[in-house]
Amino acid sequence: MEKHRFRFITLLSIALILAIVAPLRAAADDDDDPPSRVARLAFTQGSVSFQPAGTDDWVSPVVNRPMTTGDKLWTDKDSRAELNIGSASLRIGDSTGFSFLNLNDNVTQIQLTEGELRVRVKHLDENETFEIDTPSLAFSVLRSGVYRVNVNENGDATVIRVGSGEGEVTGGGSAYSLHAEEMGTFTGTDQLQADIGDYGRDDDFDRWCADRDRHEDLSVSSRYVSPDVIGYQDLDDYGWWRQTPDYGMVWFPHTTVVGWAPYHYGHWAYIAPWGYTWIDDAPWGFAPFHYGRWVFVNGAWGWIPAPPPPPHVVYVRPVYAPALVAWVGGPHFGVGLNVGWFPLGPREVFVPSYRVSRTYVTNINITNTRVSTTVINNYYTNRNVAEVRYVNREVAGGVTVINHETFVSAGSVSRNVVRIDQREIVRGSVTVATPAIAPERRAVLGTVRVGVRPPAVVISRTVVARTTPPPPRVSFAKEQEFIRSNGGRPPAISEMRNTERVDVRNNVRIAPAAVPRIPQQHVGQNDRSQPTGNHPGNFGGNRENQPGNVGRNDRPQPNGNQQSTFEGNRGNQPGNGGRNERPQPNGNQQGNFEGNRDNQPGNIANNNPGVTDHPAGGDNMGRNGRGFNDRPPSSRPGSNASAAANSQPGGNSQMDQRHQQQLEQLHNRQDQERQQTERRQSDERQKMAQNNPDPAKTQRLNQKQEQQLQHQEQKHDSQQRKLQDKQDKERRKDK
Repeated sequence: MEKHRFRFITLLSIALILAIVAPLRAAADDDDDPPSRVARLAFTQGSVSFQPAGTDDWVSPVVNRPMTTGDKLWTDKDSRAELNIGSASLRIGDSTGFSFLNLNDNVTQIQLTEGELRVRVKHLDENETFEIDTPSLAFSVLRSGVYRVNVNENGDATVIRVGSGEGEVTGGGSAYSLHAEEMGTFTGTDQLQADIGDYGRDDDFDRWCADRDRHEDLSVSSRYVSPDVIGYQDLDDYGWWRQTPDYGMVWFPHTTVVGWAPYHYGHWAYIAPWGYTWIDDAPWGFAPFHYGRWVFVNGAWGWIPAPPPPPHVVYVRPVYAPALVAWVGGPHFGVGLNVGWFPLGPREVFVPSYRVSRTYVTNINITNTRVSTTVINNYYTNRNVAEVRYVNREVAGGVTVINHETFVSAGSVSRNVVRIDQREIVRGSVTVATPAIAPERRAVLGTVRVGVRPPAVVISRTVVARTTPPPPRVSFAKEQEFIRSNGGRPPAISEMRNTERVDVRNNVRIAPAAVPRIPQQHVGQNDRSQPTGNHPGNFGGNRENQPGNVGRNDRPQPNGNQQSTFEGNRGNQPGNGGRNERPQPNGNQQGNFEGNRDNQPGNIANNNPGVTDHPAGGDNMGRNGRGFNDRPPSSRPGSNASAAANSQPGGNSQMDQRHQQQLEQLHNRQDQERQQTERRQSDERQKMAQNNPDPAKTQRLNQKQEQQLQHQEQKHDSQQRKLQDKQDKERRKDK
């Protein structure tokens, strides 16, 4: 009898281990690992439409929707949108056709068929590709910086403005370099015609982007969160940070709902290759649900972030997760019944339900919580999931349960909660795998609201690419069949690759081998003369067809005489990056040359706030001195990109530098004050521990210290707001 019992226990243990490890099996080359990052739809204004990859439907998107390869956006007239990819921000103007040709760990490849896109890249790895493909050309970002790309309505002209950084244009067998404070106008496809001049004036879209940048640069949360955690900049407006004895700095959301719990207010969407993905309703609801862990402290839920990289340690980007939860099993749960889950707590291992490598599982855990590799390895060897004590399962209201239909159709969770006795939940089993249930089409679309469909020409327009994108995604109908035949589990990337179409994309044309060219350069901010005398002009997002302007409906002006106001550099000192007066090669032109009066040697004015390029130390971007390694600056004669990144639109570099110094000094004072408070509180806790206090006294001390830290953070926030208001008044006065 004892022999049979031992054999049964052994077989049961093996079965449990296989149940955990089975989703993790992968080929040795890690081909099945999904990307470690996605794009987050962070903001929409007006009429914005979304088409998930593998579908033909255009629907109204929701904020916090993850986007990846194949997804498309259309912003209609007077509409805007913003996306975040790690530390990069993408802001989209109105009447714009946007999509991801590719988005993975090393490649961001964007298709822009019409409209305007402004990109701010804070960090670019040496082996990373960031490419924007338009009907005329492929634009490669070579350095961190700020870039704006516009494609006119006809799709036959592309205007690129480089506020800071450096890029390369490829198309028609030619390649052109663009540097800080330059604007290039490019026309043609088989042969690319180029005209490069000064940067030009900012418009409302630039100023809106600059305001968003400034809000991000002043984020308090950047001190506590890894810089590649998507959505951290939204935490400041909706919660506060508090020091806790056991977990360090924890973020607590401002909530007015009694009994609020994480992963309760939102819905489940199906997004390949991850499968079921949580999309939260809260405007701040991205970072806390795809990174880090949740903990229940003194009657409130708090989020423990994916920590910033320690000094002198090789930086590993935090790995995005579709949802950091564990699932509830038992007699009330299963296919056709109910689905239940709860948030993972500190040091609890997340095990993906999609097929991945062992390295992926290690990285997704160590970059999101302080879980040790030993604990992770136990999940591969001899640890029984039933032996794990999941702390959040025992919290009243921590487990959320809905019916099967709500889960597979992107239904609202909070409106369809199923009440199950807490004692039954605690007694039930826990599984690490997402329920193996095939999704409905609504789970992919995420909404049933029909969005505005973009013009057919915008959808079908061909773009020029330098990097070959992956094949198009298969239709969801075909993927749904595969999921059902796979027992309800997401197919592996390698399995879906075998079913993808092998034909070349009919809307992408790979650029031929390019020869570096030196384009004709022109003076001024309101005139960009073409070799024929035509004037695409100054791109400022204008909608009216003004002479010399490229707006949404712009057409090249007929050959002939143009009158324009040229703004160059007046009183330039030696070494300035400004362009002095030159006669224009074509067409009779009358111009009044006027521009910068106070340029110092080697300076180039810049219109991008909060961005500081450091040739040696990397790109600060206003993140409290915590810079990123960047590519070396251009060696182009006369280029001074590091000086180009220091000034505000319409402001002066001295004021910007003073404001930045004031902000850094304030942060340093606050950090010193915070450290003093933490040391004092640590001494108090040690002193109390030596006196063997009762639990009630310990709890009162903890509550008192938490209140002290909370008041301190509120004071710090107030100080930063006052400083920002003061600086804003100075900027307005200077203008």
